[in-house]
Amino acid sequence: MRSTPIPLSSPDITQREIDAVVEVMQTPTLSIGPRVEEFERKVAKLTNRQHGVAVSSGTTGLHCAMIAAGIGPGDEVITTPFSFVASANCVLYVGAKPVFVDIDPKTLNIDVSKVASAITPKTKAIVAVETFGHPGGMIELEQLVQQHELMLIEDSCEGFGGTHGTRPIGSFGRASVFGFYPNKQITTGEGGMIVTDDDVFANLCRSLRNQGREGMSWLAHQRLGYNYRLSEINAAIGCVQCDRIEEILAARRKVAHTYINRLMTNRFLILPTLEDDTHMSWFVFVVRLNDLFEVGARDDIMRDLRAQGMGCNNYFPPIHLQPYMAQEFGFKEGDFPVCEYVSARTIALPFFGKLTTRQVQRVCDTLEKILDKSMTSKKSRF
Repeated sequence: MRSTPIPLSSPDITQREIDAVVEVMQTPTLSIGPRVEEFERKVAKLTNRQHGVAVSSGTTGLHCAMIAAGIGPGDEVITTPFSFVASANCVLYVGAKPVFVDIDPKTLNIDVSKVASAITPKTKAIVAVETFGHPGGMIELEQLVQQHELMLIEDSCEGFGGTHGTRPIGSFGRASVFGFYPNKQITTGEGGMIVTDDDVFANLCRSLRNQGREGMSWLAHQRLGYNYRLSEINAAIGCVQCDRIEEILAARRKVAHTYINRLMTNRFLILPTLEDDTHMSWFVFVVRLNDLFEVGARDDIMRDLRAQGMGCNNYFPPIHLQPYMAQEFGFKEGDFPVCEYVSARTIALPFFGKLTTRQVQRVCDTLEKILDKSMTSKKSRF
């Protein structure tokens, strides 16, 4: 009898979220209403920010943040090549140029020690991504942008609920952006949030998400804007998820620690690096193959995992080697070797709060059998 497949991710939805959606559906207000405002207040409070601006996705939030930061054609924005493409795409949306800096092999975030050498007179900002929710380097980047009079935009789409020292993820830089896709720590189905302490920045983002409107007149548009609003339905889900945040994060933390305890002695894998002053909220659980495996082995291992019903993925392919990036800017293999090396060996394993200990054990047992088989096969070829 074939075992039930284990998906890569699954949202943590309860009857409370369902009831909240039904309640909204029984009102005449499905957009631009009290649930959006409530959700904004809750996220702002959780991140120690003055303002929350709800938007339709993390990507649209980053786009608005780029415009509100005054970034445009002729500007350069430093960011990481190891991320989901939206963190670099938002730079292209406003006509600026993404300048990539290689990554730290431990945190997998941008290598802070290499950022200063990438700064030029055209540099306007740094988009700092907390890869897989790890906030390492954020404090140092804050200090760096102050020294060079630049702007820091925190791409915290993968880190909601985490902390670095005494500060929550989302509290760094001029503004921070969250995404609430179904695989994130909390979800609204589709949605995002910009958080900031800057009144002008927040008001501009509110206008940008709402077709450039300001004030109460529906057909008066002060600037070029976009339809980036979040619906009352999505916001209602988000409000309940915020109320359940500690429960949700505790469940994800338990699953992550179960994986760590089970795989920490495996001689073929590199596990996520944890720091004493960091409280991870756990977006995904990504392991890396060590040097014993050749480039290309990872894809074979993922194919075998999927054949056994295990969801998995290659988080993340290097952004600079995506075809449109390479064609536009002439990037090539070898430009950012640490990123490329890490990227070729990552495997995101099934991860969500309702994953049971038995399921985790099954994933680990299957993975280890495949790793042993792969290594045995390699040895037999010599």
